[in-house]
Amino acid sequence: MKEMVLLIEDEKLMRVTLEDALKSAGYGVSSYEAGAEALEAFKENPYAVVVTDVRLPDADGHDILREIMSIKSDSQVILMTAFGTIKDAVDAIKLGAFDYITKPFALDEFLMLVERALEVKGLRDDNIRLKKDLSKCYCFPNIVGESEAMKKVFSLVEKVSGTDSTVLILGESGTGKELIATTIHYQSKRKDKPLIKVNSAAIPEGLIESELFGYEKGAFTGALKRKPGRFELADKGTIFLDEIGDLPLSTQSKLLRVIQERTFERVGGTESLSVDVRIIAATNKNLEQEVKTKRFREDLYYRLNVIPVTLPPLRERREDIPYLVDFFLEKKRLSKGIRFSKEALDLLMKYDYPGNVRELGNIIERCVTLTASDIIGKDDLPSFIAPKIDDNRQLSLSDVAAEAEKDYIIRVLKETKGNKTRAAGMLGISRKTLWEKMNSYRIEA
Repeated sequence: MKEMVLLIEDEKLMRVTLEDALKSAGYGVSSYEAGAEALEAFKENPYAVVVTDVRLPDADGHDILREIMSIKSDSQVILMTAFGTIKDAVDAIKLGAFDYITKPFALDEFLMLVERALEVKGLRDDNIRLKKDLSKCYCFPNIVGESEAMKKVFSLVEKVSGTDSTVLILGESGTGKELIATTIHYQSKRKDKPLIKVNSAAIPEGLIESELFGYEKGAFTGALKRKPGRFELADKGTIFLDEIGDLPLSTQSKLLRVIQERTFERVGGTESLSVDVRIIAATNKNLEQEVKTKRFREDLYYRLNVIPVTLPPLRERREDIPYLVDFFLEKKRLSKGIRFSKEALDLLMKYDYPGNVRELGNIIERCVTLTASDIIGKDDLPSFIAPKIDDNRQLSLSDVAAEAEKDYIIRVLKETKGNKTRAAGMLGISRKTLWEKMNSYRIEA
């Protein structure tokens, strides 16, 4: 059955004729002879299309039109009258009517008018839905969260995006810090300018300064021509300094000057360059603790920590996991009708996710890739989420934790293509600790 149509006509023969025609065309119909009764029905269930006579025993069709527009402005209203004039039609359209039809009229003409009204409403609904979807994607791309913790993050991001304030994004590895930084940039007045991203942990210490500030020809062996740095490239836009906690102390002092004065020199150069750059930094480290241990400059910390945005780990917003599962299935175009059983989803809800949202996404991809069924069950989950029973004994908690840690280290090493410095940064541990864990778990990379 097609959409429901509300028909208001006091002449019984006309009402029955139109009602039969609409039903024959496949529409659902609610018909009334009085305006007041019809409006009460509309309040209970706003109809997509309303067809009303202008002259009714208890109301004027124009008054009904006004009332309907005040209740649900996207409903399509068609006025019928036996005494129509051009002025009446113009007035009706100004009030919001879809169209105005003069009696007598052919039933085919009437049904075509109803069909056009529904088509227009459908197009408007699609347009509104598309705008909402685009707005959602634009404001928070790939960030899923219905929990109170994430709603607070979204609210803060909306407030800070319209400013030029420096932002420090804090959170464990895999919580979405880069996505938040991207969102802030593309919601800001700098959205049409460059967004330059720098992963401080992925650049060797000897190259970080030249990467940030550029270098002059002949500044060092291999410097065959002048190269602009990331700050120059980000002029008028935003620079995102990821893993800022891994920035060498020698570079921290130079970064402090850029923040304070917005000037710097290329490596090997003497000319001071000025830039207009918004700075967003992120780290999975506790910078206050890093300051206490003298591994991070206190003055730089306070310059960066103007507006802190703290992302909660996934274990602290478990109510978002079902939404994230649906998101990853759709995003990776993996679903194809595949879904998780209630038992499997319950187990996913209980896991602590040391790798946070990134780890959840990897788990889902793994499950969907390896399953032979449309339903992913408990046995399809990794053993660190759903431990298998061996010799009638459950794995100990320490065994499960160790297996989870080993599995995640392997995945991060694969993601970084064996780059141990970058992997250690993503895991929130030192390179030495990573090396020790790799030896302990006999991981080769």
